[in-house]
This record gives sequence, C-alpha cells and structure tokens, in this order.
Amino acid sequence: MVKQKTIQTEISLTGVGLHTGKEVKMTFKPAPVNNGFTFVRVDLEGHPIIEADANYVVNTQRGTNLEKLGVKIQTPEHVLAALVGCDLDNVIIELNASELPIMDGSSKYFVEALEKAGVEEQTANRNVYVVKEVISFTDEASGSEILVMPSDHYTVTTMVDFGTKILGTQNATLKNIGDFKTEIASSRTFSFLHELESLLDNGLIKGGDLNNAIVYVDKEISAATMENLKIAFGKETINVKPNGILDNLTLHYPNEAARHKLLDVIGDLALIGTKIQGKIIANKPGHFVNTQFAKKMAKMIKIEQRNYVPVYDLNQEPLMDIHKIMAMLPHRPPFLLIDRIIEMSDSHVVGMKNVTMNENFFVGHFPDAPVMPGVLIVEAMAQTGGILVLSTVPDPENYLTYFMKIDNVKFKHKVLPGDTLIFKCDLITPIRRGICHMQANAYANGKLVAEAELMAQIAKKQQ
Repeated sequence: MVKQKTIQTEISLTGVGLHTGKEVKMTFKPAPVNNGFTFVRVDLEGHPIIEADANYVVNTQRGTNLEKLGVKIQTPEHVLAALVGCDLDNVIIELNASELPIMDGSSKYFVEALEKAGVEEQTANRNVYVVKEVISFTDEASGSEILVMPSDHYTVTTMVDFGTKILGTQNATLKNIGDFKTEIASSRTFSFLHELESLLDNGLIKGGDLNNAIVYVDKEISAATMENLKIAFGKETINVKPNGILDNLTLHYPNEAARHKLLDVIGDLALIGTKIQGKIIANKPGHFVNTQFAKKMAKMIKIEQRNYVPVYDLNQEPLMDIHKIMAMLPHRPPFLLIDRIIEMSDSHVVGMKNVTMNENFFVGHFPDAPVMPGVLIVEAMAQTGGILVLSTVPDPENYLTYFMKIDNVKFKHKVLPGDTLIFKCDLITPIRRGICHMQANAYANGKLVAEAELMAQIAKKQQ
C-alpha cells in the first residue's frame, strides 16, 4: 500500500488571474491525511473552505469554475494538475482572490514551487480506485468523449482535432505520472485569434499577455484588429510568423496544444477526489466533458465505497486471540466485546466478534426478538480501536481507554444471534498524546451494519 503524501513546508507564489487581471497571492500548505486538495479564501470573512470537488463545478466557460455557498474559485485546473503530477494527496491552497494565478499558462511554476516545498509521507494509506470496467461520458453537442479502462497504471491519452489548417489533429500520451514534470507541466494554454477577439471585446482575459497564452492565428488580421491587439497586449508591434503563432511565441513541443489538453484533463479529473488506477482516453477534451466525467466517476466511487465490504479469511490464525486481547485491554466478560484481532498496522486495525444467543444483553434486548444493542456495537468498535492506540505504549496493561467524542453514528442493519461481526478502524489523524481519532465500520453478512467517527484517549491507571 502506498502512503498518502503532503508537502513539508508552506510556499507562496504571486501572479495575476488570466480573466480578472487581479494580482493574487497563493500559498501551498501541508494538510492532514484524508484532507485532499482544499482551497481557502483568506480574503473573505471566516476564511471559507472550498474542496476540490466535481460537485462544486458551476460552469466551464473559459476554464473550470467552482462555487460553494456563494464562494468562488476560478481556473484551478493548472494548479490541481501540478498537485497530481507531483504525486500529492493532501494540500491546502490559500488564496486572497477568487482566481488562481495564470503564471505562464502552464503548471510549470506550480510544480517547481511544490518540489521546493518538499514531499512528506503520511501515516494513512492512499485510497486508489481501481477501474474494473470501461466507464465513459460523451457530450453529444460537441462530439467530445472521455473514457477510462482497466490498466495497471494511471495513464492519460488525449486526441484533439480543431479542424483548422494551422492546428489540426494532435495526440499526446502520459504513460507515467512521474513524467508529468518533464513531459507535460510546461505545456501552455492556447487560444485561437477569433476566440481572443471575442474575449477582448467582452472585457475578459484582463491578465493575458503573449507570455501566458499561445495564440494561433486562424484568420486574416485586419488593421483594426492588429491595433486592438497591440493595445491589449501592450506591444508596439505584433506579427504573425510563418508557424502561424502571434508574435512568434516559440513552442515547447510541436504538439503543445494536445499536451496542454492532457494537463487540463489531469487537473479536472483531480476533482473526482480519489486517485484512479486506469487508462484515460480523451477525444476532443474540454472542461465541460472533463468535469462531467469527473462528476460521474465521483458518484460511482461513492456508491461503491458505501457498498464495499472487506473480505478476511477467518480461518487463518489471528494476530491476537482472546488471551492476548485480555492482556492488553482492561475489559472483562461480559463487557469484553471482541474475540480476535485479525489485522493491524500503524494506521488501522481489524477485529472480530462472534455474536451468540448466550450474550448477556439478549436476556433483556429483546427476549422474543433478540437484537444486539447499537451502543454495544459502537463499544466493540471502540475496543478494537483501543487495541490500536494501546499498541503504541510499551506497557498497555497500565492504561485505560476513555471516549472523548462519538460523531456521525449510523446503524444500517440489525445484528442478530449467529452473526459474525468484523470491525475495521482507520486513523483519521495520527495518534498524538494518546489520542486516537478514527473512522470505525462494522460489517456482518456481507453488509455494512454500523459506522461511526470515534475519538478516544488512553490514560495511565491511578496507582
């Protein structure tokens, strides 16, 4: 299992927003496990947080735009691509404006900043969605399509066809995310002249200049248009060179447009919120089809995770039997509610209980229709988690475990005599000062029967 990663230290960049033209300061900060990528608007009261979540996409005109409770984040795709390209899982991005800086129109400067901040491995395992079948989304209006198929790695291929002589069919492929920095990161955003004229006429791309956008000239330029472009870009002269690019901007790659589209795909698909193991193929990609596909994938993953039940071989010798459990936990029958520990790491533990008709609580709950009390299922999950936190001290027999908080408890199915309960507890944050904050799930009969977010603390016994 690969561990989650964040950055070691915070680092800031300053630039202008492509469309607003406003100067913005952006700061990358380390984030705790399972945080994902989150944006914080430090210029607004209360410093509202907007998660990099496909469900917050409100429009995709001139870039991907997020909005949560009226708070906006504009054009995050190049930054998100850099975060994914640097193989990070958890980063906080603070902003003092709605739009992220365009820099040179690529992810290059973001990657350089993140590398300078350094990478730190975290305690929790990375959550990766393994694609098992072809999943696709097609935009009938544009003919754009994006799909993912099973693969041993995360790979991306983009195919673009703009139907113009100056920029026709191009393809780009990223076979390994580790190659993002050298193969994709420096690919800059681009526009056609006819699009540029429309944006300028509507007072947009106020932060654009010839250093952060490639402009492909797909039509004859009139003298009036040439004058408008000189004013817009603050240039005394503007020319179209033989390669068909305004002001002779040198391409980094012959297929830089396709590579930039690939960069956008990676950034937009970061909004799924889970890393993907699969082969992405995007035909004529754009922010609309990218984010619609991200929404579809996020919904599918959420449903699968909700219904997912881990499978363990209960016939194997346990990591801890009842005797070892009693040597560590202070609980005793009838209040010792776990029989075995099946699995344990630094960040998770799996326990088991066979529920029989001989349980004391069935005498009164309910004699004619016995059901295991929900509070005791929660207690059993807590005892399982207690094994994890007590394993961090050399003398666990001298400690007691106390609840500090129980949140988001849900009971989904009844637990009856004869059921075998499996308890799985995963750390939400690292154990510090004997405090264990964990997500606990209970399974029986191939179903999730209960879940809760638990916080407990161990304290030394009074002598």
